[in-house]
Amino acid sequence: MAKKKGAAREYVWLQCSESGDLNYRTSVNVKGGIPESLKEGMKKYCPRLRKHTLHKIKRK
Repeated sequence: MAKKKGAAREYVWLQCSESGDLNYRTSVNVKGGIPESLKEGMKKYCPRLRKHTLHKIKRK
């Protein structure tokens, strides 16, 4: 039988800091804590504004 390895990961949404849209969904490893670089935010493309903006983690 295969071991279940998905328990250490959690799905989170990335929310645009300018428009407030939830544009991306990604999984993060929560077993060792969320990395500081991801807590600060990521530059991702916002389709509504048609430019790259800062996206931060939003848990549902």
